[in-house]
Amino acid sequence: MTVWIQNPFDSLPSEGGRKQRYWLMAEAFLRAGHRVTYWTSDFSHAMKRRRPLSGTVPDGMEVVQVPTMPYSSNVSLHRVASHRAYARTWTRMAEERREKADLIVSSIPSISAAAAALALGRSLGARVAIDVQDAWPETFERLAPRPLRPFASALLAPLRHEARRIYRETDVVTGTCDRYRDLTRRNDYYRAYLGIEIPDATVPTAADDGSGIRRLVYSGNLGRTYDLATVVKAVEADARLELDVAGFGEFSSKCPRVRFHGLLPAERLQALFAECDIGIIPMRDDSWVGIPNKMFDYAAAGLKIVTSLSGEASELLSRYHCGATYRPGDTASLAAAISACAGIERERSVEMCRREFDAVNIYDDYVRAVSK
Repeated sequence: MTVWIQNPFDSLPSEGGRKQRYWLMAEAFLRAGHRVTYWTSDFSHAMKRRRPLSGTVPDGMEVVQVPTMPYSSNVSLHRVASHRAYARTWTRMAEERREKADLIVSSIPSISAAAAALALGRSLGARVAIDVQDAWPETFERLAPRPLRPFASALLAPLRHEARRIYRETDVVTGTCDRYRDLTRRNDYYRAYLGIEIPDATVPTAADDGSGIRRLVYSGNLGRTYDLATVVKAVEADARLELDVAGFGEFSSKCPRVRFHGLLPAERLQALFAECDIGIIPMRDDSWVGIPNKMFDYAAAGLKIVTSLSGEASELLSRYHCGATYRPGDTASLAAAISACAGIERERSVEMCRREFDAVNIYDDYVRAVSK
C-alpha cells in the first residue's frame, strides 16, 4: 500500500529534536510493509525560518517539502493565509505524482490541508484518515480576550463548520487524546497518544537530594497557551525552588533562581532533565489539550510531573502516582502540588511512560486501525 502522510508542523529528526508523531507514524507504516511519502513544509513552524531537507531517510520512505509562505506569529491572519496557500500547493504537487496514494493521513491543524486531503482522496479513490492533534478553531476562540470571545466565535464559525464537515465525511478520524472524541462527534473515533521512543538508559537519580531544593523544569513553546507567570511567582515566593526554562519564544525573569536556556538540542535537553526533579506543565485548562508532548518527554526522563491540566493528564498522574495537579493560576495550589511530589520515585514516571506512551506499540496499533 502507498501511504501519504501530510503534516507541515512537526520538526524533522534532522533538526536535532526527537522523532515526533508523524515521523514515528511513518516508521510504523514501513514496519508493516507499506511505502510512505511524508509531506512537510519547507518552513519551520517552531523556529519561524526556512529549513533545508537533510538527514537520512529510511528505505521505503520519501520526504517531500512543500514551499510554504512564512509567518511570524502563530495567531495571525498571515498564518491562516499561509495554511491556505500550503493546501493549494500541496494539492497541485500531489496531483502531479506518478504513484498515487491508497491511504492519505492528514492532520488537523490545518483545516485547509485536511479539507484538501479529503477532496484529493475522493478524486483518487484513496482512503482518508484525519488525525486531530489540536482543537481548531476552538484554540483560537480561547485565545481571544473574554469580552471578545462571542465575536471571535462568530468570526470563526465557517472554520468550525468546515472542521465538522471533514470529521463527518472522512473515512477515519483519530486523535491524540480522548477529549477530542466529543469534538469530532464520531462514535468510531480512535485515540492514539502522541507517544515517544522509550529510552533504555538507567533512570537518573532525582535532583531532590534531601537538601530541600527542588529544581523545576519547563520545556517547550513559550506561547500564550502556557501560564509560566504563575510558576515564576511560586519560585520567587519560595527560596527552595529553582526553575529552568528551555524553549522557543520570548521569556524573561529577574529572579536569580530562574534560568532561561533557549531552545536546546536533544542531548543538552536530556542532560538538563537529569539535573532537575519536577517537570512543569502550566497549561490553561480551557486549552482543549488532553496530554501534551512535554508530558511524554518528562515521563521518559523520569521527572515527577506537576500540571494544571485536569482530565486525562491528571488521571494518569494519579493512577501511576508520579505527580500532582494544581488549580490554574493559583500559586498556593502549585506550591502544594510541588510539595506533594516529595518522596515520589522517578521510576514511577518511567513506568507510566512504558505502559502508556511507547511509540512502537501506539503506532503499530494505529496502522492496524486505519488500514482496516
